[in-house]
Amino acid sequence: MYIRVSVRAGAQTEFIREEGKDRYIVAVREPALQGRANERVLELVRTHLCTHLSRLGKRYIVRIASGHHSPHKLISIDEVG
Repeated sequence: MYIRVSVRAGAQTEFIREEGKDRYIVAVREPALQGRANERVLELVRTHLCTHLSRLGKRYIVRIASGHHSPHKLISIDEVG
C-alpha cells in the first residue's frame, strides 16, 4: 500500500491529518536536516497507521519510496510475513 504525505518540518506541534484517500499532512518538530524529519515522519506513520492495521495480527514495514529530499513523499507500507 502507498500513501502520499506532505511534510511540514520544524512545526510547533506534531500531527497527522488525513486529507483524502491515501493522502496525509504530517507535521513534525524535527528540522529537515540530516534526515531527522524523515525519521520522525516514519515513526508517526508507524504509530498512527500501522497500530490500527496491526490489530489484524500482521506486521508492516514503513519506508519512504520517493521524495527523500522533498516535502512531498510517497510512503510504502508493506506487510511482513
